[in-house]
Amino acid sequence: MYTTTLSYTLTWKMAVFTFYVLNFTFTLTFVLFSSVVALLSAITYIFWRRMNYWQERGIPHDKPSYLYGSFRGMTKLYGFSEILRSMYQRYKGTGPFCGYYFFQRPAVMVLDTELVRNVLIKDFSNFSDRGLFHNEKDDPLTGHLFFVDGQKWHLLHGKLSSTFTECKVRGMFPSVRDKAEQMVSTLDQLMQRNANVEVKELMGRYTTDVIGKCALGIECNSLTNPNAECRAIGRRIFTDRRHGLLVSGLIQGFPQLAQKLHMGTIHPDIEKFFMRLVRENVEYREKYNVHGNDLMELLMELNKNGKFRYDKNDEFKGLTVEEMTAQAFFFFAAGSEKSSSTLSFALYELAMQPELQERLRCEINETLCQHDNEITFESLNEMAYMKQVIAETLRKYPILPHLARQALHDYVVPGHLNYVIPAGTLVTIPVVGIHYDPEIYPDPETFDPERFTPEMIKARDKIEWLPFGDGPRKCIGFRFGHMEMRVALTYLLRNFRFSLSAQTEVPVRISKSFSTIPRNGIFLKVERI
Repeated sequence: MYTTTLSYTLTWKMAVFTFYVLNFTFTLTFVLFSSVVALLSAITYIFWRRMNYWQERGIPHDKPSYLYGSFRGMTKLYGFSEILRSMYQRYKGTGPFCGYYFFQRPAVMVLDTELVRNVLIKDFSNFSDRGLFHNEKDDPLTGHLFFVDGQKWHLLHGKLSSTFTECKVRGMFPSVRDKAEQMVSTLDQLMQRNANVEVKELMGRYTTDVIGKCALGIECNSLTNPNAECRAIGRRIFTDRRHGLLVSGLIQGFPQLAQKLHMGTIHPDIEKFFMRLVRENVEYREKYNVHGNDLMELLMELNKNGKFRYDKNDEFKGLTVEEMTAQAFFFFAAGSEKSSSTLSFALYELAMQPELQERLRCEINETLCQHDNEITFESLNEMAYMKQVIAETLRKYPILPHLARQALHDYVVPGHLNYVIPAGTLVTIPVVGIHYDPEIYPDPETFDPERFTPEMIKARDKIEWLPFGDGPRKCIGFRFGHMEMRVALTYLLRNFRFSLSAQTEVPVRISKSFSTIPRNGIFLKVERI
């Protein structure tokens, strides 16, 4: 009897215990489930509000995708340049700007050239930041002049601008000329194997060697060895990323959150290469007391073995090796890939229109005859049609199809009280849209250097040609880039004739990425003159 009672008691207690356990489990599960639902609901609401940002303000815009914003189909169906150009054409005339979504980030696309001038020049103090992702702690190569904002940009810009003054560029000219002569020899060797040459790769090898020598003071040897390490890394800079399009879009859409999550964008292999390159360069120069007229010399002068910092009097204290490396990386990437693409597009267009190629060749030969057939810095500056060809190439193929700025404070567009750019909003100048606007450049698909005669330039607003940007954040290397391209075209057209081949893609296909670069290279038939 006692045993039976004890058994019932234990059973009852077990049942009660089980009930409380189940009740607790149910309650905990319900709380967790409710929390997850609440969190997801909050995130969904935030996304919904964000993706209805422009609709609530009555600003013209396309209906966005929740994942890709205004870039649905990018990399698969369209390139960034195509999307910007199409959006500009659809909304121009509706107001000074339209709204769009940089993935999940509400952004402004400027449609009026007067507002372009205000953003880049007149009201620059309110649009001095780019507002793009950079994370110097976890992704050190993003801490360069192009990305950084605020006081750091002002100080870096002031220190680095002296690298590419006209005097400094003139001093770099002999090194560029040497690389161009080497390029001619390399092209001769390539022609022995095949008259059809992939000029984009050849131009990449040339510009890699040029920027390596003139900016970093190193011999990349890309022209003698197509598999040289510098060239191999250079090919990967604009193709190899840490993340796919969606994650990259989220990083750019939520740059501050991405920083807090310690995210990065530069591929680790590229980061390791440049960190090693700069460290070894610095150690070698210090050990053997080597000096040069280049960017690395300036970076070493700015390196005081301390972190980039400044006091209340804006006194500069120094750069770390990581900060030096970020600047070296930026100038290497900009000076190699972008210049090589522009040169390739120029050769392609000159092959498409042989009469233009012959006219430029005649100008080159006539100018050099007046200088004892010697290619000098002065003789290059006298080639007016050369400048027109390069300007039209940059008009039709702007390597950066847009310029990015960010409003520091709310900005009411003059003359348009209903159009307000809120503080923190990303502002996009659609360079490719402006360059293909038929009201500015009639028949914009046609390659026509006559658009850039002195008379035509004078008659047109300078803000309507923006391959290097404008205002205080204009590319500081534009003089060097022009010189590098003029030297290359002079040597190439003086010695070779370029024409279309069976392998030439007509029209040339553009990479479906954020930059205007050839998707499959550019093959041309080359003949010795």
